[in-house]
Amino acid sequence: MCGVCSVCVTDQATCGCCLMQQQIHRMKEFFNMSLGELEKELMKTKTVLNNVRGETHACKPEESEYHRSAFSVALTNDDSLKCFGPFRDDRLIVYKHVFINLGGGYSVDTGVFTAPRSGVYSLALTVYSDAGSPGNTLAACAGLMVNSKLVAGPSERNMQDQEDSATIVVALHLKAGDKVAVNLPIGCFLCDDKSHYNTFTGFLLYATD
Repeated sequence: MCGVCSVCVTDQATCGCCLMQQQIHRMKEFFNMSLGELEKELMKTKTVLNNVRGETHACKPEESEYHRSAFSVALTNDDSLKCFGPFRDDRLIVYKHVFINLGGGYSVDTGVFTAPRSGVYSLALTVYSDAGSPGNTLAACAGLMVNSKLVAGPSERNMQDQEDSATIVVALHLKAGDKVAVNLPIGCFLCDDKSHYNTFTGFLLYATD
């Protein structure tokens, strides 16, 4: 720094030079300190990123899918409208058209989704039916079941509408191994084609295990 600060009282120009150099020195110290802190944070971030990359590469494909679970299915993919039901007893609905089955939790053979791990899941169910003509009984109804227990049941039953639909969306805590399915109650019937009016969807929001 300027070594002539002692003459500040007699030489104002020299004093101004000294003060400017002092200020510049302080600014250099501040920026050097800030740069050092930024470099430390950058190194920490790089370390965390490398650890995450290492875990990702080490993860087996089946383990990756275990952590991701989502399915979305429709009743059928037929060109013409076909109806399922009504029956004289309750029936589980087997949705045959699969949009996505990430993690393989949904079975196209049984219509049952098995939770791969404990967590909070979003589940949605839409039912649609066509009575054929006005005045006929319309019964678009189903029950969302968890371990054979009714959780929610969208329903449209009347004789005024030829066709109608209903939807429910719920968030549920499921344990690993819990079974989720859709039941068609006695007297209800659903109609579908490749437009996919009847859908059953679920996905893991976050794990709790």
